[in-house]
Amino acid sequence: MPVPARRHRGFSLIEVLAAFVILALVATALFNLFASSLNNVAAADEWSRALETAESHLEAAAAAQPLKDGSDRGESPDGRIRWMTTVAPYVPPGGDADLERATETLALRLFRISVEVVYVGGDGKSRTLALATVRLGPKNPT
Repeated sequence: MPVPARRHRGFSLIEVLAAFVILALVATALFNLFASSLNNVAAADEWSRALETAESHLEAAAAAQPLKDGSDRGESPDGRIRWMTTVAPYVPPGGDADLERATETLALRLFRISVEVVYVGGDGKSRTLALATVRLGPKNPT
């Protein structure tokens, strides 16, 4: 009576290699996803700093009393963010002549206050962020 052959349990070399290939593909995808997430965090951080700078300079220019035409510019201490604030009379689009004549006798006028911030993004490229608002101020500041 012949003895039945014992079947060896375990994985073949092909199965082990296939498992390693699948593991390598999944690990590569996860590392790429992680690196992309870190780049997005850096870009969001730079954008947040630029937005904070723009908002603070816009608020400071809008709070100045009395409002006067002019501009101001500056740079952050590390040199990564440059900003320019401009205060100018507001001219509505389409310039209505009747509206301009009606407002000539008023002691107040609208001013457009704008801030443009140029900063270096997470990818090393220059980016621009612009904010603007309109405020009421005296026509002839003293």
